[in-house]
Amino acid sequence: MSVHKVVKKITTHILQEMKANGEKISMLTAYDFSMARIVDAAGIDIILVGDSASNVMAGHETTLPITLDQMIYHAGSVIRAVDRALVVVDLPFGSYQGNSKEALNSAIRIMKEAEAHSVKLEGGREVKESVERILSAGIPVMGHLGLTPQSIYKFGTYTVRAKEEEEAKRLIEDAHILQEAGCFAIVLEKIPYKLAAQVSAELTIPIIGIGAGGGVDGQVLVLHDMLGINNEFSPRFLRRYANLYEVITSAVENYVKDVKAKDFPNDSEQY
Repeated sequence: MSVHKVVKKITTHILQEMKANGEKISMLTAYDFSMARIVDAAGIDIILVGDSASNVMAGHETTLPITLDQMIYHAGSVIRAVDRALVVVDLPFGSYQGNSKEALNSAIRIMKEAEAHSVKLEGGREVKESVERILSAGIPVMGHLGLTPQSIYKFGTYTVRAKEEEEAKRLIEDAHILQEAGCFAIVLEKIPYKLAAQVSAELTIPIIGIGAGGGVDGQVLVLHDMLGINNEFSPRFLRRYANLYEVITSAVENYVKDVKAKDFPNDSEQY
């Protein structure tokens, strides 16, 4: 019997068991109560309150502008909807880089004010001290390597990372550093599938991929992308499971038409 089917509440320990049993981990983003309730009830293992809220909820070009206060607002909305999934909250840009004391304070605020389950941060060796400091307060940490969107201005592009041997070697080292520091899982974003599979095989903690192939322990996508609400973004790794852009557009157009034609509300829809 799969761990996923029998467990009432997903914890970091359950994720470890899933990896040990060869059972894949499912993860999606959510940023508000209504969507999170649907996603949780549908059986997702992990909900990521991603700093991608900066793009899909607020319309910013990058993940950089979203603030810690805004992340706490989104995280609290999601937490109130969730019964089963493990909720991971992104530490936003500027709330942890280069200062492990600030990283700890940011993580504590997310856990206290949003009542979250864990936090995620981007980077390898350069965030090791922050990871250890956050963990010293008993807060679980998920890592994130490969394409790290908060560093977009350093990379200058959203193309695949770690294709060259030097960067691939560094990524493997960073993954080991994060595991040794105590991370319970790592997201690998947009890297060659062979490299991702190697990291997953070498590490004992779960590796979750986005654009990292099928050789990892789980997958994550942005909810608005996979539901086809955001129809302007179509990278190779994205599979659309619905076309809600069309469904919603059609519903709104029909509503407008019915109101204009005095068809809504009809006799049975009024008091």
